[in-house]
Amino acid sequence: MMADDEPFVLDGLSPEIQAMMGVYALYWKVDENIDAIRPDLTRQESHMLIKLDRPKRMGVLACDMMMAPSSVTASADALEQAGHVTRQRDPEDRRAWLLVLTEQGEAARNDLVAKVGELFRHASGLNTQETEIFAQLSRKIRDNILKTGIPEGLKK
Repeated sequence: MMADDEPFVLDGLSPEIQAMMGVYALYWKVDENIDAIRPDLTRQESHMLIKLDRPKRMGVLACDMMMAPSSVTASADALEQAGHVTRQRDPEDRRAWLLVLTEQGEAARNDLVAKVGELFRHASGLNTQETEIFAQLSRKIRDNILKTGIPEGLKK
């Protein structure tokens, strides 16, 4: 029998179960600390800033964030009111709008990306090379999930 203060040992579990347990642990550790990074932003607003690496249409942003367009609109409105983004007509289709970072938004995004990177490195314990490998594998997993169907929990 294991004492309450002994860590759960993964050695006897399959690599698939060990991988899933590692991902869950990383998710919960990051989730526990993410709000402290930029308390002036909601999680959804932070997520949107990270995804705005270039100007994007709202529909594309909703797909990138795996969210309903109506949910993305509320965050875009809040970020616009805070001075982080502006809406500009898409030069390729004047009927559509692009969400574009302002100078203030670019600075907030850079700060957020740097701090989330620090949080990831601290929580994961991975070095630079391991992080690159993990990122490649994670992209492959994400692409496969998107190809085979977004989980119901991400559609809300």
